[in-house]
Amino acid sequence: MTAFTVALVLVVAAAGLLRWRRPAWYWLAFGVTLAALRVLVRYRSVMDACGLTVPPARWRLSLARATNRPIPEPRPPRIRRLRPTRTGLVLRLKLRPGQDVFDIAAASDRLRHSFSMFGVTSREVRSGVVEVRMTGYDVLKRVQMPAETKTRAMRVPVALREDGSVHHRDYRAIPHALTLGATESGKSVYQRNLVAGLAPLDVALVGIDCKQGVELFPLARRFSALADSPDTAAELLDALVARMADVYRLIRTQQRITVDVPDAEIAADIWDLPDELRPTPVVVLVDEVAELALYATKEEEKRRDRIITALVRLAQLGRAAGIYLEICGQRFGSELGKGITMLRAQLTGRTAHRLNDETSANMAFGDIAPDAVLAAIQIPAELRGLAIAGDASGGWHRVRAPHTSLRQAVNLCNRYADRTPDLPELAPFRPTIGTATELVPSAKASPPTA
Repeated sequence: MTAFTVALVLVVAAAGLLRWRRPAWYWLAFGVTLAALRVLVRYRSVMDACGLTVPPARWRLSLARATNRPIPEPRPPRIRRLRPTRTGLVLRLKLRPGQDVFDIAAASDRLRHSFSMFGVTSREVRSGVVEVRMTGYDVLKRVQMPAETKTRAMRVPVALREDGSVHHRDYRAIPHALTLGATESGKSVYQRNLVAGLAPLDVALVGIDCKQGVELFPLARRFSALADSPDTAAELLDALVARMADVYRLIRTQQRITVDVPDAEIAADIWDLPDELRPTPVVVLVDEVAELALYATKEEEKRRDRIITALVRLAQLGRAAGIYLEICGQRFGSELGKGITMLRAQLTGRTAHRLNDETSANMAFGDIAPDAVLAAIQIPAELRGLAIAGDASGGWHRVRAPHTSLRQAVNLCNRYADRTPDLPELAPFRPTIGTATELVPSAKASPPTA
């Protein structure tokens, strides 16, 4: 056996081992080159087989007949750019006259099979230009976020999409969101990633955790206010509504609507105010919304109506005041009572992990993307963290957050504890920082036995 044969066997064995154990490394080392060559070689025949070609122009047919030359072949979309990424290939196409972006979207599964890729998605960049993203392996099986992501104010990366791109939570674009998921579906990990992304930012975190604080109280050093019961939550939400009113009064006094002020500088929300006057934005995380809506007595019903009314007010008016809602829950349906559907209508962002019932999936996506309902209820139990993310535009993606343990989230919140702002309106709800017994209510001692 020659040295060349030995080297070839070792390379093939290494490639096979990488493809099995480290698909990302295999893709960067071998897969991206092979996939690019495969796409370029097969491109014309694949497009023709998938019905993505158009007949040649009439003037070309006339010229071929006049010169007695062969009839030109049908033309596929023109490749404008082929760019490799860490998870696949990005193909930018210029459509021919008569072609539509929906033709490419409808043929995505056939393109995936023909180019031997793991997944293919498409989106319209501008009129006549389509971007086709192809993934070379299952990026959601072992989520690895990029080392560097493009961030800006109130925009944090929280998960990875099935096309290899990063899924961001942009509060200025989508102020309020609803996150659903059954027990052991990965909803808590998604919430931890959200807190971890917000911790380094200049933002106040407010938590409502009616499970006696077991989810959010370990992260208390980065929270400006926390509530662990419906009674405390009602008072906390009233304080947020009062803060919202104060912020609107500040905006009114600083609107600068005189004739000599340019239109772009007129203040309509906190982001139009000067930096020295801008109030701190607030993100409110509700861990289990159903606990706030349930009641058993007349007094609890009054408290429930007070809570839901405050949430609806914050959802309708809070954006300009810099107050953003993250509503989470295992179950979300109209049987939770009046006001729930009105609240749902204001929650533009929707994320659904594995659900136990179709009704919750319909509440999440039925009004914006009916085809996402079926995708949400088909998430298998063994794929914890896999979710369907959509918004009011009707688009949706499969996403999966990287696993973040509670210890990792606690360490990150402790590291950025100095960024926790003190808000006077929320001072009564500031969590006590100290030992674990001060953060979580202690259990009553058992009576001594004889």
